[in-house]
Amino acid sequence: MKNMRIKILIMLTLIGVKFYGQTNNAITTIAPFLNIVTDARAAGMGDVGVASSSDGNALYHNASKMVFHKREVSMAINYTPWLRNLTDDIYIGNFTYQQKIDDRSAFAGGIKYFNYGDIELSNDGSSADPFTATPYELALEGAYALKLNNHYSMAVALRYIRSDLSFKGTNIQDTKVSNGFAVDVSGYYISDEIAFNKFNGIARAGFNISNIGPKVELLASESFLPTNLKLGGGFDFIVDDYNQVGVTLELTKLLVPTVDGENQNFIEGIFSSFGDAPDGLKEELQEVTLGLGAEYLYNNSFAFRAGYFKEHEAKGNRNFLTLGAGFKASSFNVDLSYLRSISNINSPLENTLRFSLSFDLGDLYEY
Repeated sequence: MKNMRIKILIMLTLIGVKFYGQTNNAITTIAPFLNIVTDARAAGMGDVGVASSSDGNALYHNASKMVFHKREVSMAINYTPWLRNLTDDIYIGNFTYQQKIDDRSAFAGGIKYFNYGDIELSNDGSSADPFTATPYELALEGAYALKLNNHYSMAVALRYIRSDLSFKGTNIQDTKVSNGFAVDVSGYYISDEIAFNKFNGIARAGFNISNIGPKVELLASESFLPTNLKLGGGFDFIVDDYNQVGVTLELTKLLVPTVDGENQNFIEGIFSSFGDAPDGLKEELQEVTLGLGAEYLYNNSFAFRAGYFKEHEAKGNRNFLTLGAGFKASSFNVDLSYLRSISNINSPLENTLRFSLSFDLGDLYEY
């Protein structure tokens, strides 16, 4: 019998695939960690980020937002414990660096890392001469954003993905390191400040098609990357010089075939994903998730956030509420978020605090 710890690791890996896929006509992808939200600001608002106002984590939600960020340089560090109720050494985190080239363009680079913890292994299932493996997945990425006019920008991101879930030195077969490449294409719109009777407002909208890339070999077969479409819109209510409330709505759909994708390439898979569900349009709509987030900002220094995320019960049934808070000084931001599931599906992030720290440096830009 194989070492029990290996079985536990495989179980946790499959949880990640199922949790970020669907469960009726289940869609499985390699590297589902790419679609896990790690920064606490977005996490506190129901995982929305494609159309929220720009910050130091734009690279992972919508790189087009970078050119509308008000600081020349931003750096962000995010940390999220995973399955904290079961173990204390599995986590996902990322680091980003973004910088303006001029008033119209910006670039960014970052790394996202999923550590599955230390697993004690042996060849024959006994405790003789065990050794420790540390499976992981990571993504290295870079992006360039360009402002096409005063209100609209677009960006392209390139991503290298490495999934090392192998068990070197054991007699387990068909485990190997998988490598892949993907691109993102995104756009972002932000209006001028609009004057109303009792408040001013700013409208926002954005889209991001992420993880577009060829299939990656995993366990002797090829799997789709988690290509994802996000569409969002929002509005900032500027009550006065001290009080502002932002509301953002986001819709998300995996652009991966529901069924019969084995003989399709990734381009065919993207187009077929809009109409291949066995139950037709009804099931296609069930594959769309909804995120709704709100952020109250006082004096551009203190933030309080809340959010709601909904996935259809036949397609995963992720259904949770989030809360968050943040503090902003002249050059740094600290954010925390908390998730509470309201469905019968146990979330790996249940009762977990997510933590983010970011720094805004350099010249100040006004829009």
